[in-house]
Amino acid sequence: MDIEVKNINGEKAGSVTLNDNIFDVPMNNSLIHQIIVAYQANKRQGTASTKTRAQVSGGGRKPWIQKHTGRARQGSIRSPQWRHGGVVFGPHPRDYRQKINKRHRREALKCMLSDRIRNGNVICVEQFSGLDGKTKSMVEMLSNLSVTGSCLIVTNGSNSNVYQAGRNVQKVWTCPANLLNANEIINKPTVIIEKEALMTLETMLDSTINRGVNKIANAEKAA
Repeated sequence: MDIEVKNINGEKAGSVTLNDNIFDVPMNNSLIHQIIVAYQANKRQGTASTKTRAQVSGGGRKPWIQKHTGRARQGSIRSPQWRHGGVVFGPHPRDYRQKINKRHRREALKCMLSDRIRNGNVICVEQFSGLDGKTKSMVEMLSNLSVTGSCLIVTNGSNSNVYQAGRNVQKVWTCPANLLNANEIINKPTVIIEKEALMTLETMLDSTINRGVNKIANAEKAA
């Protein structure tokens, strides 16, 4: 599969050939749902807390005698039905973290990238060296590339100029290729990616290369 490469002025600067085993993968909706739910769960702090009737201060004395008052019997002013009483089945601190397998994480990223490429929503840019960290340069680049709405800009490694140029532009997010995941792409219809970042992703997601690296690492450990 070939996609067009442009410069930041929107002019054609060549093309790049992509590996179909990585960038032309069929969509797996159930996997995407599983991964996105896990990513969002892992963001939760899990610090919400309430006190039960045993934890609320006070309420040790019976408010009134059991019988002969004409009122409903009560054993404590910290019962759930009382104002300032304990909470029944309220939230307590817990860990919402879900484990994501490396293979599933990679497959989900392949699915999302493939979907965006198939729909023509990936713009490959030769390099972002023309961005000087000013908001104006980012706005001009997006205009030249005819990008409207939300977009994700993927750089090859950390790039402070791209980050500073885009941080004040509404609905523009930046992310280095090595930190890219399916959750970053899911709500961004357009992906603008640097050519070198595309090659980095191809190497990172190529299972044959990863298997070779793992074999070498295991052999070194055994030695």
